[in-house]
Amino acid sequence: MDIVKTDDLTFWYSDPADESETAAAGEKKTTVFEHLDISIEKGSFTVVLGHNGCGKSTLAKHMNAILLPCGGKVFAAGIDTSDDSRLFDIRRHIGMVFQNPDNQIVASVVEEDVAFALENMGVPQDVMRERVDDALKAVGMYEYREHSPSQLSGGQKQRIAIAGVIAMRPDCIVLDEPTAMLDPAGRREVMKTIRRLNRDNGITLVLITHYMDEAAKADRVIVMDKGKVILDDVPQNVFSNVDMLKEVGLDVPQSTQLMYAMKNDGFDTADTHIINEEACADYLYELLR
Repeated sequence: MDIVKTDDLTFWYSDPADESETAAAGEKKTTVFEHLDISIEKGSFTVVLGHNGCGKSTLAKHMNAILLPCGGKVFAAGIDTSDDSRLFDIRRHIGMVFQNPDNQIVASVVEEDVAFALENMGVPQDVMRERVDDALKAVGMYEYREHSPSQLSGGQKQRIAIAGVIAMRPDCIVLDEPTAMLDPAGRREVMKTIRRLNRDNGITLVLITHYMDEAAKADRVIVMDKGKVILDDVPQNVFSNVDMLKEVGLDVPQSTQLMYAMKNDGFDTADTHIINEEACADYLYELLR
């Protein structure tokens, strides 16, 4: 079953017409997608990769109706996102976490921030208390429930932002580069949290990222370029296309890069489907032995 599906999605941004153009020319359009078809299976962990400007974040914003199609359809939890009357239902099923956690934190106490959306939804106090506690425990931040968010690290703030979404009990969480502003320790905290949510709670994850090591841990990797899908497969198969990825300005995991370099240097057994350090170490051990 698909939790998110785009059907012939077309989208463009309107730009003011250049002064040199006549008034009759109206507005110019910057097309992002034309006839894009993507489906996200419920319960999966999908990563979307691509260089800046390829349409990753625009796609993410279509998934919970922040943006609406100029053509075609987007269905979120089976709901047509263009149906204004169902916007609340869409946001309840599809949560969104952005790059900067400070932009999502609105309260001066952690537990109040996690409860904010629930208060707006009119959730009863006893249910709200249970949901807030459960969400904070799910991200490993329950002991900080009475702290001020300003006292927390970047990684901890991002986990609070994720808890605020979890408390709404969504079926899917779309994360738009949630680790981009974090240090390596913060990145590890957030990735550990979202992987546990997928594995233990069955929450569908769609992660937009620039980090190849994060993508390597997904069930599926979608690579976009100029608004089109150019690769869509399990991580091992996607990252084995080293030349294609480099052509569109993307990197590959370090282990894959090493295998690629060795293969080019005459080590025919080097396997570019290797994407993690453990498998790479095993290969090198056998080679040296």
